Amino acid sequence: MEWKNYHIEALLDRALQEDIATGDLTTRLTVDPALQATATILARQNLTVCGLGCISAFLDRFAALHPSEATRFEVVSHPEIFDSVAVRDGQPLAVIRHRAQALLSCERVILNLLQHLSGIATLTRRYADALRGTSARVLDTRKTIPGLRMLEKYAVVCGGGTNHRLDLSDGVLIKNNHIALGGGIRRVLAQSLAARPAGKRIQIEVRSMEELAEALEAGAEAILLDNMTPDQTAACVKRIRRGDGWIPIEASGGIVLENIRAYAEAGVDFISVGALTHSAPAADISMRIAAVN
Repeated sequence: MEWKNYHIEALLDRALQEDIATGDLTTRLTVDPALQATATILARQNLTVCGLGCISAFLDRFAALHPSEATRFEVVSHPEIFDSVAVRDGQPLAVIRHRAQALLSCERVILNLLQHLSGIATLTRRYADALRGTSARVLDTRKTIPGLRMLEKYAVVCGGGTNHRLDLSDGVLIKNNHIALGGGIRRVLAQSLAARPAGKRIQIEVRSMEELAEALEAGAEAILLDNMTPDQTAACVKRIRRGDGWIPIEASGGIVLENIRAYAEAGVDFISVGALTHSAPAADISMRIAAVN
């Protein structure tokens, strides 16, 4: 992840401004501005790390928004601790040396992002581990928090998942509402195949064997099997594989940790799980700050 780009810096600026980190009244009233401190960021559970780059990026942006902030900071982590690494409860993730006031003012925004991204990476790792030994890959979706999609999809990759579409321009996926509003499977597929941008594969969502047969006859190049049981999925996979050429098959809808392997064993190539980003619990990460004598 390139943390020094316009999109990320604007996001970090908004987070600092939202918390009014440069106007931390409590810290200003209680802590000597000259006091130096060390902050240790600790994992409080077993987790997959994601977002370590945000620490230096946040402190850089804090300095940019705080003209009087001239003190240099230092962020140190063990060479074996980096984004995508699994760590144990109690392991330190990074140590920050800076003015005590700056550390206190940035503590919450740093932890918010670390906890959120590490939570996504940790949950994704559980899904990816459940698929171990199969050929299926777990995909994310566009069910992301507005403004955080780039970072959330990065966290999915750190957890061993695969990114699907980044945005609506990043591929053609015809879903049931497109089919209903566009005049049916045959019509929307014919229009899409005729007018698609070069290199864009046409994927279509189907919800039954009948819809699948119609989509295949109309020239579908990729299939999304939506809200089917593992047995129904296996039957659809068998039907698709009878044809000539490789058609990528994705399953979605109602897929959780307890049943994802059954879908993989049904023979699909990809399994999309919205919960990776919209329902991942925040990882338990803390920051301990101590004065430097």
